[in-house]
Amino acid sequence: MKSVFKKAAAMFTLTTVLAASSCGNTPAATTPAQTAAPAAQQSGLTYPVTIVAGYSTNEEDPRGVVLKKFKETVEKETNGDVIIEIHPSGELGSDTELIMGIIDGKVGMTVSSAGNYASFATKIGCSALPFLFADFESAWKFIDSDTMQNINPDLEAYNMHVLAYFDNGFRCVTTSEKVGPVNSVSDMEGLNIRTPENQIVMQTMSALKANPKSFPFAELKDAIREGKFDAQENPIPVIYNNKLYEVQKYLAITNHSYDAMPLTIANDIWQGLTPEYREIIEKAAKTAETEDRQLVKKQTEDFVSSLEKEGMTVTYPDLAPFKEATASVMDVFATVYGQELIDEIQKAVN
Repeated sequence: MKSVFKKAAAMFTLTTVLAASSCGNTPAATTPAQTAAPAAQQSGLTYPVTIVAGYSTNEEDPRGVVLKKFKETVEKETNGDVIIEIHPSGELGSDTELIMGIIDGKVGMTVSSAGNYASFATKIGCSALPFLFADFESAWKFIDSDTMQNINPDLEAYNMHVLAYFDNGFRCVTTSEKVGPVNSVSDMEGLNIRTPENQIVMQTMSALKANPKSFPFAELKDAIREGKFDAQENPIPVIYNNKLYEVQKYLAITNHSYDAMPLTIANDIWQGLTPEYREIIEKAAKTAETEDRQLVKKQTEDFVSSLEKEGMTVTYPDLAPFKEATASVMDVFATVYGQELIDEIQKAVN
């Protein structure tokens, strides 16, 4: 199945921001006309129905922990009429392949960084703009605001319905022993760094003069061991839970991008469920959202010392020069999103 997803995903690969920037163009999102048409909405489902859910990280990751509880709740409350079949660790493909799987009707649910969905519905990734939020609470306030919630329906054109917003934390940079620690913006220059297929993150890394390249998360550790990357960037819980300390020596607390994660269900499945079952799933998703956010926040606070115990050296660079160096990213995406949305974002976070 994974090879099928890779073939499908290859048809819809976006030009990376780095390449787009070199041509003087702004990032462009895939439009509904460029994707496979969503499956026809069903008027009803035959029960019991199995919803296949996949995600890219392992089961110890907060999304894995709360999805297990979500599964148990849904199956209990629907008396086994709705079964959630969970596949962690990229078993069904990368984040992009999982999202493509929902569009193609091969996957029923996934949870992934908002920026990964932005390849399809551009505005959904706006919360990843660099240095937008000072803390978790301000980020959650924005995610739950009308500004963000009004963007969610953009995904329905791609057969995706947003159930909730999980949290992935604030993204930080890790580097290999060969490269050394990141203490300043100058240490980012020329850094061969893995990123998700997230245009904002890639543009942010490019603004810092690093060399970003998207790559499947499930294959990242092996790629670092093979010398394909000197560095990567991820939130602290992801770094610890997936044992990236085994292949990276240094952690720089850059907090350069907040990583919201929509939990989505195939819209044709959603519309085919009874109102009673939709209510059960929605309620369970919101409970999972709260549990995930609190767990991510706690792990972010607790796991820095845990990473140090595992042998990582942690640095705390002055972030003011990083913010200054990435200020142009907002201008780039003002063209993509429109100035009206940028104004709404700035008003909401200030």
